[in-house]
Amino acid sequence: MKFAERLLYGEITALTNRNGYCFATNKYFAELYNVTIETISRWISHLQRLGFIKVEIIKTDKNEILERRIFIIDNSNNIFLSNTYCQNNQYPIDEKVKENNINIRIDRFFNFIINKEGEAPEKLTKVQNIELHELLEKLELNYTKEFLKIITEENIEKLKIVIYALKELVINKKSIFTIKRENLLSLYDKCKRKQVSYIGTEKEIGDFFEYYYISLVKELEKAR
Repeated sequence: MKFAERLLYGEITALTNRNGYCFATNKYFAELYNVTIETISRWISHLQRLGFIKVEIIKTDKNEILERRIFIIDNSNNIFLSNTYCQNNQYPIDEKVKENNINIRIDRFFNFIINKEGEAPEKLTKVQNIELHELLEKLELNYTKEFLKIITEENIEKLKIVIYALKELVINKKSIFTIKRENLLSLYDKCKRKQVSYIGTEKEIGDFFEYYYISLVKELEKAR
């Protein structure tokens, strides 16, 4: 089993519901690991051939696919899984929980910024809130809900990360005067490429937001 497949196996396990199966789509996993849907399909097929999972397709009477269910097969006696997977897994459960939590906070904050209603899910003072909105306007990142309907999910995800990073800069009183829109976006793309290239290596990137934010801070410090 490849390292990336072990990550996928761990994610399927984490997403398995009380009925004993995971119904996440290949599209969901592809976006999570920033790979193609075809790659996820190959990983799942390999996991199934190895006997770690069982895939069940639920169809209607008209043979239309309703849902895919992925079941975890009990491999407690499998030496390869109990030793190799557990010992070499670089993505422990607490790290997965940490990543899921930050992703939830990013989504909630993005919805607040776009919808412009309700209370901010983050601790922002009135001054910080004004400063952030002025920064978003200056960088032309204050998109409307209507505009978001016509851009790709990949770009929406990029926008979420960038906006949350700007919020963190404001809260932590980092220098934001030298920030340029093109630098924010190009740095995101650079970090994403590195995340993909590091999969399965000692430099594996777990929390992408943290990696992007630290990279952004370093860039701002260099620009002083």
